Amino acid sequence: MKKVLTLLAIAFINVSAFAQTNTEYAETLKKMFKVSGSEETYKSAIKQIFTMYKQQYTDVSAEVWSEFEKEFYAASIDELTEMLAPVYQKHLTQQDLEKLIAFYETPIGKKYAESTPKLMEESMQIGQQWGMKIAQKFQQKMEEKGY
Repeated sequence: MKKVLTLLAIAFINVSAFAQTNTEYAETLKKMFKVSGSEETYKSAIKQIFTMYKQQYTDVSAEVWSEFEKEFYAASIDELTEMLAPVYQKHLTQQDLEKLIAFYETPIGKKYAESTPKLMEESMQIGQQWGMKIAQKFQQKMEEKGY
């Protein structure tokens, strides 16, 4: 019986340490999202969703929309961070995140973070053009082969 209780205590300590590590990791990840500009990108996506809903629900007051936006920005970023933490943990350690944060706190890191939303927007447009070009070439090759 004493052995079982000892094993349970060790398991509880390990689970507690794992939960603490996950909380610490998630908090560090959230900070990295903030300093890297990712949080602003996520907020922009939420803003686009609100814009769509505002067009559908025109009778809702600006005060209600403002209240919803504040609530959803905070809650959604927290929820997204919790959802993404396991993915990031597979590829980046706590120390990796801390080094990224240190980079984003440098002048060039700040400049990169500020530029990221526009870089992503313009890159997506180019990516779409590139994808269409590949699709056209593929279609042409298929036709040349008689398909």
